[in-house]
Amino acid sequence: MKKSHIFALIVIAVAVMIIISTAGDASTYVTFSQAKEMSINGNSSKIHVVGELTKNEIGEVVGLKSSDNLLSFTFTMKDEENNIQNVFYSEPMPHDFLRSEKIVVIGAYRNEMFVADKILLKCPSKYQETEIKTAGK
Repeated sequence: MKKSHIFALIVIAVAVMIIISTAGDASTYVTFSQAKEMSINGNSSKIHVVGELTKNEIGEVVGLKSSDNLLSFTFTMKDEENNIQNVFYSEPMPHDFLRSEKIVVIGAYRNEMFVADKILLKCPSKYQETEIKTAGK
């Protein structure tokens, strides 16, 4: 066998190992009820739940509680099936958190509360097109 063939087989084997190792970390978006079921069944992987903050009639966020030192906070979130769940995040509140349109929390259930390790935000101002008006001649 030629050296180039051996080298090509090694490169292919390394590529397959990388693909297999990263495929195990991939996860899908689930609802809170599915996440709780996964937790009860012993699934210890990170779970992604997409939803939005719960708000009252005038658009104020309800259920938001910061810790005394502002280094962690708890909030309520509504998933795509309208399930409402308390979520704990052990980091300071992300910038534009209260203005977010959609939120993705990544974490797991612990003691009947979803504990987020990471929060991803979709802010409406970044994605909306703005109309530029110019003065006519």
